[in-house]
Amino acid sequence: MTEKTIFITGYAKLPNGITAQQLYSVVAIGLLVDRETGIIVDADCTLVTTTGKKFFRENILGKNIIDYNSIEKIFLDRYFGSAKKAILSALRICSEKFEMIQNGEDYKCNN
Repeated sequence: MTEKTIFITGYAKLPNGITAQQLYSVVAIGLLVDRETGIIVDADCTLVTTTGKKFFRENILGKNIIDYNSIEKIFLDRYFGSAKKAILSALRICSEKFEMIQNGEDYKCNN
């Protein structure tokens, strides 16, 4: 990790009735992002299964957090887990936070 990486989180409510919701109630996403380029250099999430976490990480690493639409397309086309909507919502929050940071806006860490 270098000084040019920043840590950004996003949270979103999980749907009722899935295992992750029983454990966490929200999906949490943590991203290490290159402050200068927006490239995601590391990622984690609170999905329950190892395979789900691996899928998330492998499909998000190297992507640009600024280009939310291309990230969204990956999950719309390839992810068919029950947490899809929550993952996309949390990723959108991360993207919006990054844009605010890039624009020098005073971001309050309440989400």
